[in-house]
Amino acid sequence: MRAADVKGAWAVTVKECRMEIYKLKPEEHKDTRRLYGEVFSEDSQSFVDYYYTEKTKDNQIYAAVEEGDIQAMLHLNPYVLMVNGQEKPADYIVAVATREKYRRRGLMAKLMHTALKDMYREGKIFTFLMPAAESIYLPHDFRTVYEQERKLSDSEERVFFEAGEQGMDAFMAGEKDVPLLARTAEKHLSEKYQVYARRSEEYYRRLLKEISSDGGKLYLFSEKGTIRDYRIFDADYMEEKRPKIMVRIVDVRRMLLSVKLRTLMAACLTVTDPVIKENNQCLTITGTEHSGVMLMEGKTENSEGTVTIAALAGFLFGACSVEEICKEEGVRLSGRLKEEMKKIIPLRRIFLNEAV
Repeated sequence: MRAADVKGAWAVTVKECRMEIYKLKPEEHKDTRRLYGEVFSEDSQSFVDYYYTEKTKDNQIYAAVEEGDIQAMLHLNPYVLMVNGQEKPADYIVAVATREKYRRRGLMAKLMHTALKDMYREGKIFTFLMPAAESIYLPHDFRTVYEQERKLSDSEERVFFEAGEQGMDAFMAGEKDVPLLARTAEKHLSEKYQVYARRSEEYYRRLLKEISSDGGKLYLFSEKGTIRDYRIFDADYMEEKRPKIMVRIVDVRRMLLSVKLRTLMAACLTVTDPVIKENNQCLTITGTEHSGVMLMEGKTENSEGTVTIAALAGFLFGACSVEEICKEEGVRLSGRLKEEMKKIIPLRRIFLNEAV
């Protein structure tokens, strides 16, 4: 692989190492498999086969290349999210990895910032990830907003027992069940959650492959022909802390236009973003519970306060109150602006249970 052959490739010198940072061509995705195997050695060979057969067909991979070899990478797996009933394309950041001898040289930050700027140009609203440690991503303006609610079991007998206790039947899902499963899940999630991954038939066909790649099975609980619940059987499952999901706003305008209001709002505030310069704006926010949010370019002299892109994510996704974000560095809100921001309905009802 020659970085010079890639349009838009650029070089960065990191601690005396000349490194090329760029997005790989689809045919180059397979070249990251060796690094994946080194860093994520706990993943089974069958799962890695699934990932590099299925997920890398339509994802994007950013790589740091030195001397013709990939030393660090970051994957963007595409999802269609539903946000307050509207479809929004978004990238799930996974497989962030750096070869051991190249760590602590700032490569992950370079990859992350390159990907975030590209997401903005592509019109993405926000991005999300499951952190190995939250501290890694806090400096990049990610905020924890959700803990996953996976329904896993290491015993098929227990699955059937649970179904019976609820007066339902349990059966293993297959291809024939996908259309009904997609319709049922989409209806349920749309009624209960503000943010979730859209449940299409393709979503479940891929999920069945993902679960079976590690020897797992998807069981559905039904009552009189209606799907009511599910369990995922995984023989190697051990109960652990619930995985967290962190989000990062990519486009502040699109993000604000995606929330709803409790009542008439009128405010002017300044947003700061150290990575995506286009988000550094003074915005006038108006609207009602009927019209939704409306935005206009504001005048700096009329600004009633400043909020960082990270604090705004924490607030808009319901992880922090107005009072709590005011304690963060770089946030300053007038008393009136605090009251106006409370008219925004946060996106608290979240269901992002995707693994990859």
